[in-house]
Amino acid sequence: MTEVNEILMSVLSTIRVPRPGDRVHKDECAFSFASPESDGGLYVCMNSFLGFGSKYVERHHVKTGQRAYLHITRTRKTQEDDNNSGSGDPPKKKPTRLAIGIEGGFDVEQEQYEEEVKVVLFPDRQEVTSEDLASMPDVVRERVSLSMAGLLAADSVSHTLQVQQWDGEVRQESKHAAELKQLDNGIKIPPCGWKCEVCDLQENLWMNLTDGKVLCGRRYFDGSGGNNHALLHYQQTGYPLAVKLGTITPDGADVYSYDEDDMVLDSKLPEHLSHFGIDMMTMEKTERTMTELEIAVNQRVGEWEVIQESGTTLRPLWGPGLTGMKNLGNSCYLNSVMQVLFTIPDFQTKYVSNIDKVFNEAPSDPTQDFKTQVLSSLSPVNDDTEGASGDKVGVASHMFKALVGRGLPEFSTNRQKDAQEFLLHFINMVERNCRSGLNPSEAFRFLVEEKIVCRQSQKAKYTQRVDYIVQLPVPMDQATNMEELQEAERRREEAESSGAPPSAAPRAQIPFAVCLAALSEPETLTDFWSSAVQAKTTATKITRFASFPDHLVIQIKKFTFGLDWVPKKLDVSIDVPDTLDLSSLRAMGQQPGEELLPEVAPPPLMTPDVEVKGILGFHGNEEDDSLYSPLLSPVLDDSTVSQLCEMGFPLEACRKAVYYTGNTGIDAAMNWVMGHMEDPDFSAPLVLPGSSSAPGTTPTESLPEEHLVTIVSMGFSRDQATRALRATNNVLERAVDWIFSHLDDLESMDVSEGGRSGGGSEASREPPPGPRVRDGTGKYELFAFISHMGTSTMCGHYVCHIKKDQQWVIFNDQKVCASEKPPKDLGYLYFYRRVVE
Repeated sequence: MTEVNEILMSVLSTIRVPRPGDRVHKDECAFSFASPESDGGLYVCMNSFLGFGSKYVERHHVKTGQRAYLHITRTRKTQEDDNNSGSGDPPKKKPTRLAIGIEGGFDVEQEQYEEEVKVVLFPDRQEVTSEDLASMPDVVRERVSLSMAGLLAADSVSHTLQVQQWDGEVRQESKHAAELKQLDNGIKIPPCGWKCEVCDLQENLWMNLTDGKVLCGRRYFDGSGGNNHALLHYQQTGYPLAVKLGTITPDGADVYSYDEDDMVLDSKLPEHLSHFGIDMMTMEKTERTMTELEIAVNQRVGEWEVIQESGTTLRPLWGPGLTGMKNLGNSCYLNSVMQVLFTIPDFQTKYVSNIDKVFNEAPSDPTQDFKTQVLSSLSPVNDDTEGASGDKVGVASHMFKALVGRGLPEFSTNRQKDAQEFLLHFINMVERNCRSGLNPSEAFRFLVEEKIVCRQSQKAKYTQRVDYIVQLPVPMDQATNMEELQEAERRREEAESSGAPPSAAPRAQIPFAVCLAALSEPETLTDFWSSAVQAKTTATKITRFASFPDHLVIQIKKFTFGLDWVPKKLDVSIDVPDTLDLSSLRAMGQQPGEELLPEVAPPPLMTPDVEVKGILGFHGNEEDDSLYSPLLSPVLDDSTVSQLCEMGFPLEACRKAVYYTGNTGIDAAMNWVMGHMEDPDFSAPLVLPGSSSAPGTTPTESLPEEHLVTIVSMGFSRDQATRALRATNNVLERAVDWIFSHLDDLESMDVSEGGRSGGGSEASREPPPGPRVRDGTGKYELFAFISHMGTSTMCGHYVCHIKKDQQWVIFNDQKVCASEKPPKDLGYLYFYRRVVE
């Protein structure tokens, strides 16, 4: 018997055959971005089915004792043009379908590889040849062959997580279609000659399938489209379905559900059209469908070409810190953010410098460990990733993307996301996982001081809060090319009235100094409850920096809502400076002789018909009357609730929006709605914090014990965990976010493993430490920025530019090149680092 046979016989019991449901990681290393295409290939453990690059497989063998690995290497095939001799590549077909990776859709690069597979035995890395396999005893040969075949046939985890094909035209049946109410009002629609019944517009027309009203569609962000009359009609009547006239053919039509806020299918469309005299079988298409319009938007140039520098020949770069990241299906927002974080010393120190400690402490399944996967995502800092053929390849972050998006619909799908929201989400995850030791998110953390001065008493109130990003407003009314913009608007209105296509609008030029001034200017509060005068009055709020972080992130607030609440992106150019001095925005604190507002809480909001049983209510006590009766219902501004309902949002969501924004008006409530539409409990009834029982005494059946244990394991007390869960309807992810965003509110509660301390008076307790922040000079230099192309955060593309060794470099997913003309005026997120004098 050969030595190889002896080894295989000794480890035969550890070689497993994959079964349905087993997670097979055969495309990506658990500790890095290494893959079968990387230099050295990938080693898949034949027991745990975890994959390891050539740098880390030895470490796994030593730690676990596993000896048998399936070694997979892939070499890219050379591309030969067999069909086009001397004529170059054939022109790419124009996309005709809003899809990726399927016939008629947008192309994705499909590369062909030659694959080599063999079994390798550790520690000597002995290869099992086909001759070895043939000479093995039947029981050994069968087990090894079945394991190999099972591993090769199994879908890898990354393949399961990744949607290889995306079809934006797949629509769901509307919940209203089957039982749609149609009015017998005698309306019959002619086969042509339609116009809006309100404004006489003759294009972009939609017929309501309940009452037959023909009205114009929504106004688009650039001023084109309709005048929103079909939408307004739905808000007034609640009739949910409308069909786009001009798109009706025997094969179907564009049907939109205002209630479901999406394009839908109507299986009874022929019947619904026939009700208003429309014979679907005789109709012809006369207008572009919504799919065709969206394809056109995705092919538009201008901003895309400038930001991607596609008009120039860019020099490719490679080496440590210059490795691209593959797009896994709208993952460019993640790629851009992580590339910038790769360059920040705090993240490198926390993870890369502790590589041995992180790997040695990794659990048996490192794919589910946050520290391991962050380290994996940071590997491009030091790696110079090459394919087996010597080609420079981008790395794929399947495991990392799956882990950071787990349990959160907004980050666990292949839909486009807001890079700013992902950055904050990732910082939250770092905060949760760095309760002790070095916390790299401290590089961004700073304190904001808000000073509110009661104009009637001239007394002041100071509060501080933690923040990570500066959101810079864009005052469009202060554009330096205002005359050009006004002339363009006049031409657009003329074209609209004459039916001519609108010409391209100029880009607004906004000085950065104007944006900074808008950030720091005093804000007037018209409904401020003053404890000095014991009444509502007017106050002035001034916001300043109480500390300056090591790294400052500035978000340009390009995404907003029009007067009709249609989301739009501001097309602006801002002269963002390379250096920045914010010293003048340093908070000064209480001034000599300045009186503070008395620390008296405002009276609780309650409805007039509530029977007040005393401010102590049912759960208060003589020492602490802040927990007044949960039966005291808050007053909700009915007009704001009604306005939101008229826009088509669920009643309970509208009530929550008004409640959580403190009756501060439609703007704040609408922003809350737009920020929470993806919440799983968005339409659930409003449950007030404290409405079930007192803090610390919530019955076990009211709160999931596993959620309590999870939060307590992060270092918070059980009372704090209870309070967070009750405030967020027992949704764990939201509860954790809530507890981190209410650290100031929790300062009166001990942050410890054991909960509230049982003994000692309040005065004898030391208050828990506040959030740790760094401070220094307010002078900064720009080192990176992330740009967005497209009409909203939910579509388009992100790239980032990073300054490395005084050279700007563009990271466009896996393409890394020297930047010739970095478009610093078109960025969305800007990253500055402190200048040390």
